Amino acid sequence: MNIFFKEEQKFSQWWLWLIMIGLGNIPIFGIYKQFILDEKFGDNPMSDVGLIIFSIFIFGIIVLFWLMRLKTIINNKEIYVSFFPFVNKHILWTDVKSAKVIKYGFVGYGIRIGMTHGNVYNTSGNKGLSLKLFNGKKYLIGTQKEAELERVLKKVTDNKTLT
Repeated sequence: MNIFFKEEQKFSQWWLWLIMIGLGNIPIFGIYKQFILDEKFGDNPMSDVGLIIFSIFIFGIIVLFWLMRLKTIINNKEIYVSFFPFVNKHILWTDVKSAKVIKYGFVGYGIRIGMTHGNVYNTSGNKGLSLKLFNGKKYLIGTQKEAELERVLKKVTDNKTLT
C-alpha cells in the first residue's frame, strides 16, 4: 500500500508582497528619472550602470520570492522536501526515530537552522512535521494541511515502529 501526502506552499502573505512591490518601485522610479527625464536620482546618484545592476538585483530578489516553493511529498518509503531552488531532501522512513505534527512558536520564514527544531523549512503558519532521525538530526517542515498530515502520519507510523 502506497500512502500519499502532497503539499506545495509559497509565500502568500499580503504584507510581504506589499514590501516587495514597494522595493520594486525604487529602481523603476530611479530608471525613470535617470533615463527618461535625464535627471540624477537622489543626492548621491549611482552611475547608469550601477542603477541597472541595482535594478537587476532588486528584481532578482522579487522573482526569487515569486518562484520559491516548499513542496512536501510523503509516501510509505520516504519524506521528500523541496524548498525550490535551495533544498532537495529525501528522508527515508527507516532513518526516522520519531515523527509528529506539532504546533510551534514563531521560527521565521524560509530556511532556518536552529537548536530546538533543527533545520526548519517554513513559508507561513505555526504547524509542521517534526522529525528526529536516528543520526541525531532534526527537521521541521511547515504545513497548512495539519489534519491530512496527521492522518497520513498515523498510517505510516502504524506500519513502522517509530517512537
